[in-house]
Amino acid sequence: MMTNLFSIFDPSTPAFMSSNWNSVLIFMALSPVVLWMSPHPLKHIFYLTTKYIFTEFKPLIKKSAFVLIMPVSLFVFIACNNIMGLAPYVFTGSSQLVFTLAMALPIWLGLMLYGWMNNTSNLLVHLIPQSTPVVLMPFMVLIETVSNLIRPITLAIRLTANMVAGHLLIVLLNSADPFTTLTLTPLLFLAKQALLILEMAVAFIQAYVFSVLVTLYAAEFTS
Repeated sequence: MMTNLFSIFDPSTPAFMSSNWNSVLIFMALSPVVLWMSPHPLKHIFYLTTKYIFTEFKPLIKKSAFVLIMPVSLFVFIACNNIMGLAPYVFTGSSQLVFTLAMALPIWLGLMLYGWMNNTSNLLVHLIPQSTPVVLMPFMVLIETVSNLIRPITLAIRLTANMVAGHLLIVLLNSADPFTTLTLTPLLFLAKQALLILEMAVAFIQAYVFSVLVTLYAAEFTS
């Protein structure tokens, strides 16, 4: 049963082509050209959303504001993929660790290289929090070093785990359909709708969390 339960996250296809990975960019194909070429209500919503995210992230990074292009783009990309993954028969790329690691690892590595090459003194200062006793300094350096090294892993696992958990709940509720009596069917339907609304909120929240953490890491490496 557990194998069947997790098979919805299997990226392989019978034709030996990972065609379901195309869903990662399916939102671009579904977006009408008029959305980008002329005034459109959806275009206005998209503009207001990105503007709000930019306004929220800007106080977090006082220097090198151009870096915000990356987290804002990440928010839009992850949110669109998370939402598309809720559609029936659409593969959810963000439920795969290889997908989230492919985003988190290059970003973390790029920030690390930029920070150590251009902001070495401040990064060394971050390894020892202020007012740390001399005796604890070696341990704090070790702890902070390990914390920096596992950042891409925690970023990737956080996004993947939250998306997998929500989809598993939806699958479990759907699997209860054949065993549900007629009187309990409306209750089960309402539970599914409530869970779907919750998952839509989680899709945006997880995109926001991923982006804001990237912004905080960028602020640390560039300040």
